[in-house]
Amino acid sequence: MTGPNCVLLPDRGVIGVTGPDAEKLLQGVITGDMELLKEDRNALHAGLLTPQGKILFDFFVVRSGDGFFIETGREQVADLLKRLSMYKLRADVGIADESSAYSVVAVWGNDAGSVMSRSEYVAFADPRLPAMGFRVLLPTDSSVAQEQLRGDAVGLEDYQSMRVGFGVPEAGKDYQLGQTFPHEALFDQLGGVSFTKGCFVGQEVVSRMQHRGTARKRVVPVVASGSLPESGSEVRAGSSLIGTLGSVSGNSALGLLRLDRAAEAMAKGEALKAGEVPVSIEIPDWATFGLGDEAEAGK
Repeated sequence: MTGPNCVLLPDRGVIGVTGPDAEKLLQGVITGDMELLKEDRNALHAGLLTPQGKILFDFFVVRSGDGFFIETGREQVADLLKRLSMYKLRADVGIADESSAYSVVAVWGNDAGSVMSRSEYVAFADPRLPAMGFRVLLPTDSSVAQEQLRGDAVGLEDYQSMRVGFGVPEAGKDYQLGQTFPHEALFDQLGGVSFTKGCFVGQEVVSRMQHRGTARKRVVPVVASGSLPESGSEVRAGSSLIGTLGSVSGNSALGLLRLDRAAEAMAKGEALKAGEVPVSIEIPDWATFGLGDEAEAGK
């Protein structure tokens, strides 16, 4: 039996949040419920929104000792630091870029859970979906920690293929920050937003979308019998533009699509195409929505 798959994610960065008021600060602004992070290595998938309810930043938050690490896109780190500092005011909180101190590694497959038994690095289960495996924040200055992380090195394309196969979107690839509502990026499906914790930035808009069922667009898997066109290609239902492709892996991709329009076109017998390639939409087994649901929301 082979070991787990391990791949370095060079486009991910790390922020450290420490101090007596760290949990209170994050609880008041992010979409996830910090009350769930009671024990070391507990983790959340969450975001920080605009007041209008669109995703400015997406990230993981993991408890480590008395503080927290935020794992996010490396390109988001500087702006997220500024945003958190803006909300900090007089709170007793330290916020620092730790990206040079930690590398981010994704681990999945056979015996991936073994990473949780080590103390040389910070490991946590991917809170979005169990099948996505684990994340490791690996100290860059510790040869001991690096030696303890044993597995089969694979490429980024293998990680993307796995992620696309499970239908899990990623910011910048499958939806654009500053333009997308949490429901559209499947935050409601993948544990990225709490509807019970109370107030956070953008909460009223997100709650309204949840209770009214008005998410007409969703990131969903798109499949074809052959190779798909490149990321950014238009997806049409008949002559109607319903969205674009995001991450592409062979004959599978993710696309941010108007599902109400897709359902209406399919009911009329109209073909769905990505570029000139016939495609179909496959809603993941773990999802609680369907094409018909979004069509009803669009009425």
